[in-house]
Amino acid sequence: MGEIATSNSQITLFYNAKSDRAKQTLAYAKAEGLPIHEIDILKTELTGTQIVELAERLHLKVKDLVNQNHPSYQSRFEHHDFSTNDWIKMIQNNPEIMKQPIALRGEITILVETPTDIIKI
Repeated sequence: MGEIATSNSQITLFYNAKSDRAKQTLAYAKAEGLPIHEIDILKTELTGTQIVELAERLHLKVKDLVNQNHPSYQSRFEHHDFSTNDWIKMIQNNPEIMKQPIALRGEITILVETPTDIIKI
């Protein structure tokens, strides 16, 4: 069992409140009446274990959770092959560069590409 608590009765949504896709996803989920547990990654610092767990649930490497096209990433970092711990620290210190929203329900985890993806979970 991981560090992130999940439930079949609600969706846990990790998101960046400044992201348009996240705002639209949240609005869509609420309009559909879906029970949402919101975790704004800009306000709630994720632990290294949580970041690794999210990556594993999505069948990704931690570095693949980083949006290297995000302006904050491009202005601060060059494209390198960092260690997993370095990627974790980058996400913790710059949460806006993490790909999101990420929705969890029970054993299912998805990276939301379009707001309507939330109903797939």
